[in-house]
Amino acid sequence: MAAQDETTQLPDQFARALSTFTDFLRLQQGRSEHTVRAYRTDIESLLTHLAEHGARHLDDLDLRTLRSWQAKQSANGLARSTLARRASSVKTFTAWAQRRGLMANDPAVRLQSPRPHRKLPAVLRQEQAALALDGAKQRTESTGHGDQAGQDPIELRDRLIVELLYSCGIRVSELCGLNTSHIDQHNQVLRVLGKGNKERVVPYGGPAREALQQWLRSGRPSLADSGSGEALLLGKRGRRLNPRQARQAVHRVLQAVADLPDMGPHGLRHSAATHLLEGGADLRVVQELLGHASLATTQLYTHVSIGRLRAVHEQAHPRA
Repeated sequence: MAAQDETTQLPDQFARALSTFTDFLRLQQGRSEHTVRAYRTDIESLLTHLAEHGARHLDDLDLRTLRSWQAKQSANGLARSTLARRASSVKTFTAWAQRRGLMANDPAVRLQSPRPHRKLPAVLRQEQAALALDGAKQRTESTGHGDQAGQDPIELRDRLIVELLYSCGIRVSELCGLNTSHIDQHNQVLRVLGKGNKERVVPYGGPAREALQQWLRSGRPSLADSGSGEALLLGKRGRRLNPRQARQAVHRVLQAVADLPDMGPHGLRHSAATHLLEGGADLRVVQELLGHASLATTQLYTHVSIGRLRAVHEQAHPRA
């Protein structure tokens, strides 16, 4: 609501440009509604800054104004990663505005984007991952009776969530988007729809296969109804599981095991990538499995492995 009020205070040309640019973003393939909202917020901030300096036309936007806007964002304490994203949003907007004839020149061509600090991801050790997954399995067994009738469907589902996240290294959004038709049980692979609507095939391991079969046999039928469709993972009311619910499930599984660090689905994805590399997997294979567009993103996990190796060396070697 606040964003709408702020938009109405913009000069007419700015408000129209912001609205048209938002429509343009929504028509582009591969942009989620979350991304569209982020871009809109970024550009609204810029146009508000421009209006506060007395400008009423987009052509009044120049490199000096862009830099003063960046400086204001930085002074407000925004993280470097946010500043980098906002610079990217502006570059997209000004390039679009020039193509539409709304600006004679693109002032953002020479705009510097701050390099975000790349933090090493938190990951589980291999033995910690084993404890978490074994614990999830034991909880499904404790609710069964003989032929596994009476198993808690939520426990079966939560076990499958952590098994697939760790076995495949997929994103939580990709996990929640899986349909039953995306599973090839014969070849033990999943068809995953990733960022930019790019499809890839990822394998899953033996424990994940067992968890999947139990869920399809004893868990999903207990929750499914006429509104479930093909969704693989379901909530208590039979609807497709959403990422927030999946995160809660991961937290439950990890918190049930003593002395494990608390992390979400992304932590299991990080752990899967790190353990693959520690096991000797080729970097480009890991890139393909994770669905990374750039190899540089995957290379971040090599630093995690090297960091662990160095820590073990310093602790164990007499001349470290």
